Amino acid sequence: MEQPESTPATAARERLIEGCETISSLLQGLLDSKGRVTDEVHAIRKLGKSLRGGFSLFGLGKSSAREIQAIGRLLSGPRDAVSRRNTWDKLAWESDSLVATTIVGLLDQQTHSAARRPPAEAIAWCIERVDHAREALVALSEETLEDTLSRGLRRLEKNVRKCSRRIHRRGSEDFHNTRKALKAYLGAIGFLQSGDVTPDPKKTELVELLGDENDLATLSDWLIDHGFTDRFAPELWKKLKKVRRELQDQAVNDARIRNSK
Repeated sequence: MEQPESTPATAARERLIEGCETISSLLQGLLDSKGRVTDEVHAIRKLGKSLRGGFSLFGLGKSSAREIQAIGRLLSGPRDAVSRRNTWDKLAWESDSLVATTIVGLLDQQTHSAARRPPAEAIAWCIERVDHAREALVALSEETLEDTLSRGLRRLEKNVRKCSRRIHRRGSEDFHNTRKALKAYLGAIGFLQSGDVTPDPKKTELVELLGDENDLATLSDWLIDHGFTDRFAPELWKKLKKVRRELQDQAVNDARIRNSK
């Protein structure tokens, strides 16, 4: 007997279920990691962000997507430490050698200490989160699945438009919310069948640009928390603000061009 042809919604759900299985396998692999923990955590968090977009596609943004978000937050230490170090390297500031070498020393120390496997109990908790997320997806009604997906995609598209229109206000939350909306949308359409929605490379470029801006914001918070304020490192903060403003200007301009189409 022939199996009924899968619909776009059932195919997307199947891909999401497969993604859940993959992230569970990756989490299990952390217990006996043969590679770099930071790289493996990065792969888990990257897949997790895509899964969150996919769950939002099915109206599960406040349930399953948050289960996956909790995993990313628990594992954030290793990747955040590496990200801060990479952001510092890209900033390429060495005007005050004592300040610069002190910051590098602290960043390296945190990167090394973060590159340890999470405890088994933490991994078990993360896998349980994945199981709960998958269960909610499987429980969705087959009869309304297509309509649920259609409404979810419209909602994600609307949120992208709304957030990108507000980016000209230049508030930290405006940049952050636009990035989140774009990542959710791009993550979602990755689970659709080829040809259903054509990915817009400009959206990908904008989310990467906003990612660089967010990295500088995160590094700025870290510097303040560790005492490297404008009072003690004025030249550093001049460079930080200049580079961040340039990224924000470009993001605002790119978002304006997109919204004018």
